[in-house]
Amino acid sequence: MKLIPPALVPPLDTGFRPAALANRAYRRAVVAGEGVPLILGLEREQGQLSRFETQILPDDHPDAAATWRYAERLVKFLLWQRGGHTLYVGGPSSVGERVRAAYMPGGEREFDWRFLGEQVYERPFRVVVCHPSEVPTACETGKLLGRHLDGCRIGFDLGASDRKVSAVVDGDAVYSEEVVWAPRTQSDPEYHYREILSAIRTAAAHLPRVDAIGGSSAGIYIDNHPMVASLFRGVPQERFHEIKNLFVRLGDELGVPLQVINDGDVTALAGSMALGDNGVLGIALGSSQAAGYVDLNGHILGWLNELAFAPIDYSPRAPADEWSGDIGCGSQYLSQQCVFRLASGAGISPPPGLSDAAKLESVQESLEAGHPGATRIWQSMGTYLGYGLAHYADFYAIQHALILGRCTSGRGGLLILEGARAVLQAEFPELADRIHLHLPSENSRRVGQAIAAASLPSIRFRSDPEPQN
Repeated sequence: MKLIPPALVPPLDTGFRPAALANRAYRRAVVAGEGVPLILGLEREQGQLSRFETQILPDDHPDAAATWRYAERLVKFLLWQRGGHTLYVGGPSSVGERVRAAYMPGGEREFDWRFLGEQVYERPFRVVVCHPSEVPTACETGKLLGRHLDGCRIGFDLGASDRKVSAVVDGDAVYSEEVVWAPRTQSDPEYHYREILSAIRTAAAHLPRVDAIGGSSAGIYIDNHPMVASLFRGVPQERFHEIKNLFVRLGDELGVPLQVINDGDVTALAGSMALGDNGVLGIALGSSQAAGYVDLNGHILGWLNELAFAPIDYSPRAPADEWSGDIGCGSQYLSQQCVFRLASGAGISPPPGLSDAAKLESVQESLEAGHPGATRIWQSMGTYLGYGLAHYADFYAIQHALILGRCTSGRGGLLILEGARAVLQAEFPELADRIHLHLPSENSRRVGQAIAAASLPSIRFRSDPEPQN
């Protein structure tokens, strides 16, 4: 696959080769060479199925060798964007069989096979190789989650470094607090239960009553059950069932509607509510990369949106993700992991023994002090974001991109937006005209996220009629 050097090079990463440019070059070659269809179907819980259709070079084309890299990276992106326990590969059997060989024990993508199958969907992950006409039709229902502002509500957000909670009355936050915690090192599920319950009770003390509770948290959530979450990484597998039932237990014990979803989706929901518009992609540059999406109809689709695992750099020398082992994935470019990765090349060495949060603050202090190397770190992240957004636009209908997270604090956020806009204007002018970039204020990020989370459940008051069986 032909890798295209970017017109705007990240100052600290001359080897960066954007996925957006490589994919566009491949698609141009297909147009000139009479392509054949490749249709990918991704089936997930409750029979929902997402389809993605493209064209690839036929097996007898002189440049057909480029097809595998294009198809493999495309499958990888879609699986982490949309999720699925069954992947239909409708196209040449040569491509389908290679995908199947990659997604099995001992295969190139064994991590993904095991993670999506055993951990997320709790069933064997399988690849079905078929003719394009045999890929099932799309079934994307989506949900109009949130936007309920009536009553007395509590909204919480569980992060890797701190947990936030707000008391909300008819859409206005009347109390908020932020508490530092270290959930990833805790192995006892009861620790997590006590901490979250303590946050809820603190907010409840500032309300006349509690009608509903909504929350956001990093990880993959299905029907209020955390299937995978870095916050609970310290909990041993034999006790993880207690974590899966944690929020159901809290809702039952508190006796009010309680709903929890991925923090990226709540970010996108908060942006949609604040902007009064849809087609919002929220990207949080924090301890890792989080993302969420509200579609053009205002729906949250139930996709994974785990863009931390989705590739945006096709360079064979791209850095590897510490968890999956794959290279070029978003977490190494749009999170504090990127800051740490680029720091040495920028001439910055944070003091030893610091936590990751303190280490990031140390580098940010250098940035605010005008350190030229620190400036180049955030300029590089801005370039990454610009090319990343161009790649994301192939898979999401984006009208607004909301950028937030600890890495966007202070001067860093402005540098990131400035760099992203420069990339879009120089290389993707059609996207620069269509995608509006937003960097919320620190206060609106916190309050807006809390209000959006609190708005998730609907309320049935005592005066409402009882539902009929």
